[in-house]
Amino acid sequence: MVVNHSIAEYNPKVLLKVDNLKKYFPITRGILIQRQVGQVKAVDGISFEIYQGETFSLVGESGCGKTTAGRTILQLYPPTSGSVYFENEDLTALKGEALRRMRRKMQMIFQDPYASLDPRMSIGNIIGEPMEEHGVARGKEKAEAIKELLVKVGLHPYFADRYPHECSGGQRQRVGIARALALKPELIVCDEPISALDVSVQAQVVNLLKFLQKDMGLTYLFIAHDLSMVRHISNRVGVMYLGKLVELSNRNEIYQNPLHPYTRALLSAVPVPDPKVEAQRKRIILRGELPSSANPPAGCLFHTRCPIAIEACAHKVPEWREIKKDHWAACDLLEYK
Repeated sequence: MVVNHSIAEYNPKVLLKVDNLKKYFPITRGILIQRQVGQVKAVDGISFEIYQGETFSLVGESGCGKTTAGRTILQLYPPTSGSVYFENEDLTALKGEALRRMRRKMQMIFQDPYASLDPRMSIGNIIGEPMEEHGVARGKEKAEAIKELLVKVGLHPYFADRYPHECSGGQRQRVGIARALALKPELIVCDEPISALDVSVQAQVVNLLKFLQKDMGLTYLFIAHDLSMVRHISNRVGVMYLGKLVELSNRNEIYQNPLHPYTRALLSAVPVPDPKVEAQRKRIILRGELPSSANPPAGCLFHTRCPIAIEACAHKVPEWREIKKDHWAACDLLEYK
């Protein structure tokens, strides 16, 4: 599979390379004896690169495989096949202590700030636990590091003595960010970090992430379905549908000149704050329901809902190719749209 090499001029160093990554979950039946009767193709052969210091976003509808991709990249889920190279080392080949050492360089900010923090632990213990587990800091040094992290994410140091139930949703997510920063990672996977927050808080958290990226030299894999926020934070964007990438390019190219019909439909649903422009905009309404990953359509996965599909789309799998410089898509009809 071809891997995109876009924005090399932005930063030539590849920090993370995902090559034909697949994650299938078995479907089993039976009570005493479990037998596999199928599989859910949550991630089905995606390839891309993330350059050091950039924000690469994965977008798509709920159920398209974004979160599974992020967790499989971090080896929280063992991949079915494919490779994930972090600083030229294949994470899928690492086990035990070798993988544990690499985890210091890769952290995750989870989607739900209410479920991702242990309610029995104080905020200070939540942030400090990774430091102790990896032997980074203990005692007074750890306490000082916790206070510095709280200040860095916009919280008062006295939050170290509070518990998650004493914090608002936005404050909890800031604690989650501080925990992710505790080991000074190079890559952070942000799994829809703002979707569970009030709209008034979302912009604050995104601006915090941008500040931290500049201040600490972080690299983000940003997973989201809010395309307006993705445009604000991303350098490049990959669009997923039923476990596959259907389009990938830099942010401005994706938003100003979307090629794949699925990307165009997603962007048409983003509201525009100008009432006059909004009234004149043409919405693309997709027909039918999102197919199941356990029983995906033959040929092009999108052909059952595509407004420009022809009969051949139901039989031929479209080639993932570079339509124009640094702009990749999987659709055989783009020349004729």
